Parts: sequence; structure tokens; C-alpha cells
Amino acid sequence: MSGSVLLKILGGTKGSGALRRWINLWPPFLGMGIRIKQIAPDMKADDVEMKLRWWNANYVGTHFGGSLFAMTDAFYMLMLMANLGRDYIVWDKAASIRYRRPGRGTVHAQFRLTDAQLDDIREKLKTLPKYEPVFFVDVKDDSGEVVAVVEKVLHVRKKDDVSASRESMPVN
Repeated sequence: MSGSVLLKILGGTKGSGALRRWINLWPPFLGMGIRIKQIAPDMKADDVEMKLRWWNANYVGTHFGGSLFAMTDAFYMLMLMANLGRDYIVWDKAASIRYRRPGRGTVHAQFRLTDAQLDDIREKLKTLPKYEPVFFVDVKDDSGEVVAVVEKVLHVRKKDDVSASRESMPVN
């Protein structure tokens, strides 16, 4: 992934390992015990985990829902930014979480982005002014049981002469 916009923003490195270390030191993730285990060099796969600790447990001793939600934040946005490049503006637009069962022990989330998804976004933006792809991620426990399902809606549009100088998301 030479020339990744995201990697340049976060220190100019050419390796996803340095990005993983940087994000693991980001105070909100560090404080909640969220760890990025792997970021693929092409930024199309991220693996995240969170161990249950006293500081990220709720009042009944299971994973705090806000921490479960936070462990899924921003990954698809960052992955799209890195793979679509500087000609596109990408924002997180909306998200929801549906809890399935109490989270105990270590929980995991895997984020995957395919070439077909990227091609679909590029193709739709040839005729649409914006596109809002939806991504789902399962948060699972060590036994593979789904603890929560998170739906992420992103806002993607191509930069044009007007938006190149003002990178703000329209309210619509």
C-alpha cells in the first residue's frame, strides 16, 4: 500500500504495523482496553479485540455497551479513505448497535473491505453526487457467539472544485 493517504497523515510511514501501534496508543482506545491486533498492508482488513477488565465492565460485570460500540468506530471510514484516495471525501454518517448477548471475556471484531465494494462505490459515484454504503460488523466472544451487531452508514462523495476547498459533510 505504498503512498497511502492515511499512513502519510499518521506519520509518513509505509507500513501498516506503525499505524496499528499508533492507533493502539490513541487515548480513547487505550483507556477502554481496545487493541488492534492486525491491519492488513492494503488497509482492507482490520482485526480488533477487547479483553474484559474492571475498567470496561458495566454494573453487572459484562462488557460496557459503549466500549463494544467504540471498538467498531472509524475503521470502515479509515479503510475507505485509504483505499479510495484523495479524490474522495469519506465520513462516518450514522451507526447503530444491537446487543445479542452479554459480552464476557475477550471480544473480537473483524472488518473486511472487498475490491467489489470499492468498485461499487466508485461506480455509483460516477452518476450520484453522494453515496451512503452500509457496513455490518459482528462483535463476537471467544467461542464465536455474536455479542453485538453494529451497522455503520458512511457518506462518500467525489471531491470537486467547490468541495476541494471545503471538506465538510452536508447536513441533508
